[in-house]
Amino acid sequence: MSNRLNDEALKQLFTEARTHNAWQKKDVPDAVLREVVDLMKMGPTSANASPARFVFLKSDAAKQRIAPFLSDANRPKSMAAPVCAIVGYDTQFYEHLPRLFPHNQSARTWFEGNPELIQATVLRNGSLQGAYFMLAARALGLDCGPMSGFNNAGVDKEFFPDGRVKSNFVCNIGYGDPAGLFERSPRFAFDEIATIL
Repeated sequence: MSNRLNDEALKQLFTEARTHNAWQKKDVPDAVLREVVDLMKMGPTSANASPARFVFLKSDAAKQRIAPFLSDANRPKSMAAPVCAIVGYDTQFYEHLPRLFPHNQSARTWFEGNPELIQATVLRNGSLQGAYFMLAARALGLDCGPMSGFNNAGVDKEFFPDGRVKSNFVCNIGYGDPAGLFERSPRFAFDEIATIL
């Protein structure tokens, strides 16, 4: 289980993967979205908390519901994308811990009445799952366009009106059109961001 991925796989997941802004008019089947989620959910989270929640907007009517809450720069590309995914997190994730973390039936009590720990846990682990989601999508041949330019409160009111789930970020997915890519932006060198002690 520790075999290194080949160079082609690393290119697809990381070195040649890009943030897409333009999209081919090619449908993403529901079965592929299910496969993405089924891969994503296998990534680790603390106490298997699994707080991420997803809403996939495919129809024009569904996309029109999010349009007013997207920044002017992000609206056109989200409307054109085959799928606009809202990546959120369940603020009451701990209610599921007896099922998801069965070897410690007291895990739920770690979070009950502790809003600071709840917020830290959902944001950290929900973001981890959002990253797993993008890697799973890339692994299945999809392209991604993650975005943070949107009105969280508006999206939450429209799509999560009971207040339990909160939006984290939006990620367009589909089959990217290379014509819409920007030049690759620079990255830090190892020594600028990492230390080995």
